[in-house]
Amino acid sequence: MTTTRLMVRDLRTTFGSGASQVAAVQGVDLEIGAGETFVLLGESGSGKSVTARSILRLYDDSAKVEGSVVLGDQELVSLPESQMRSLRGRRIGMVPQDPTGALDPLRSIGSQLMEVLRVHGVASSKAEAKRRARELLSIVGIADPDRVVSSRPHQLSGGMRQRAVIAIAIACEPEVLIADEPTTALDVTVQAAVIELFRDLQEQMGMSLLMVTHDVGVAEELGGRVGVMYAGRLVETGPVSEVLSAPQHPYTRGLLASLPTPGVARGHLTVIQGRPPLTGEVTSGCAFAARCPMVQSSCRTSAPALVPVAPDRSAACPIVNTTSTASTAVTSEEMTA
Repeated sequence: MTTTRLMVRDLRTTFGSGASQVAAVQGVDLEIGAGETFVLLGESGSGKSVTARSILRLYDDSAKVEGSVVLGDQELVSLPESQMRSLRGRRIGMVPQDPTGALDPLRSIGSQLMEVLRVHGVASSKAEAKRRARELLSIVGIADPDRVVSSRPHQLSGGMRQRAVIAIAIACEPEVLIADEPTTALDVTVQAAVIELFRDLQEQMGMSLLMVTHDVGVAEELGGRVGVMYAGRLVETGPVSEVLSAPQHPYTRGLLASLPTPGVARGHLTVIQGRPPLTGEVTSGCAFAARCPMVQSSCRTSAPALVPVAPDRSAACPIVNTTSTASTAVTSEEMTA
């Protein structure tokens, strides 16, 4: 049985106050075991990055984070900020979406790596920190760590900056690594190399990985489990291979059907009609109801729960759930007969 590294239960993140409150994340549940990968997949604005940042409690008092986030055996939601600062980077690391913005443009890559090592007590001396910085740059696939350790961010390519940010994130060998759209600004060749790097790091360090992406191809390459998000909620979860080959929720089906495929002419792609709701726009019912081809009147009045629809599969759609339950019952009767 796999040891649970990160468990999130009923995570809710609200911005603003009073009448201007906006619920960006609404009741997210997820669990990641030791060495496992969990992919948060969805369109821009679906709440993926807010979920990741809420787990790390990176928002100030303008955001209210509720629910439970347990790292190992430690609850993070109620942890004092001083203890969270000690924990970030040491037990749980993050690779941000924009490596250029994450790096200090006035300091060398080496000094930024060394700072993390010294602050968290991984290196006891400057010489040890510098040696480890070079080692980390080599681990993330940088061929010339001696040059890069003394380089400033603007002297590196986008791919090398991303590798440098990953080196900083894994400097203390965290139990869990959160990666927020780390391949978005990279070309296809570099993107593939970065995905392979995450796989190698997991194998070497036994880290658990929470990957945030809008790219179905990235999810497919990484494997593991996937949670499809829409309007701040998880609408489907399960093994990546199963969800992408046989999606259950109408939104997941529409998302996959809209992907470019060989033989489909430009301008003839299937599209999901309408637009995603703005954050906080949906106050009742299923957030996908206005765009769903299977919508029923009940979908507009109550928000469906995420419930099992097959072994290790869940979906938040009463139509799919009813169909799945009926199919299961028939199968059970046939097996009994």
